[in-house]
Amino acid sequence: MSIKKKNMAREWFDTIFYGGLIAIIFRSLLLEPFNIPSGSMIPSLHVGDHIFVQKWAYGYSRYSFPFGSWKLWNGRFFDKKEPEVGDIIVFRNPSDESVDYVKRLIGIGGDTIQMKEGRLYINGKQVKRSDPKPYIVANLPKSLRSVGFYKDNLSIKGNKIWIDNEPATFNYTIEYKTDMFCNKHPQECGVFQVTEYKETLPNGVEHSIIEYSDNAPLDNTPVFTVPDGFCFFMGDNRDNSADSRAHVGYVNKDNILGKVWFIWYSHNYYAPMLAVWNWGEKMRWPRFGIKAK
Repeated sequence: MSIKKKNMAREWFDTIFYGGLIAIIFRSLLLEPFNIPSGSMIPSLHVGDHIFVQKWAYGYSRYSFPFGSWKLWNGRFFDKKEPEVGDIIVFRNPSDESVDYVKRLIGIGGDTIQMKEGRLYINGKQVKRSDPKPYIVANLPKSLRSVGFYKDNLSIKGNKIWIDNEPATFNYTIEYKTDMFCNKHPQECGVFQVTEYKETLPNGVEHSIIEYSDNAPLDNTPVFTVPDGFCFFMGDNRDNSADSRAHVGYVNKDNILGKVWFIWYSHNYYAPMLAVWNWGEKMRWPRFGIKAK
């Protein structure tokens, strides 16, 4: 009896140990899942998007593995491909190594970056911004997710927006926050009408950004000259992003964890996955499987 119990205990230990080891290797070398907790990358990534990050895209550094903050070594290996301007990248915050950020790469070593009146300049040239169209960022209390939000000709319920009782023809994002949060931070809850633009970076990469205005605090900056071996990141939500224009600063290439690949799951508020009765209002089905770009 004691031998049988020992064998069972050993089998359980082996299952847990080797299962954990495989998971660590998979997350360190291949794919690592992350969820998007803030709106700094709207419209490309929404709060509640769950993404996979390619860990092999630019090689590996100590941050690619558990306990990377122990600083056991510096540099990257298997880094045959360099990050390219326009890539959406997850990196470790230089000033707080416990925090991972996701932003778009805007400049690499030797580039100069500046914002003037809401327009991006790279190496002294204004980046093309075109095709302006309306965009709505709706941050609503959870109590409204079923009953809906109605104002003038606009109505919001679940994951949909209607204008004059017709589905909205423009892009938008909807997030439901706790009622307590909205009561404490009323300035962060509401329906915000902003502008979506198509931005074309110097290497031809096209992506969407949103602007609340062209006179926000980070819409006018000094000229930033990116040091060799470092990167300059910005959020696509240009007026609501803590990035290299502010306290994040320049990011060492060693801090890069990988390139965002695709969205595998997306929802508009936190609720148990098993609560299937909420799926109709919670799940953003059209975002499942979207490749980040």
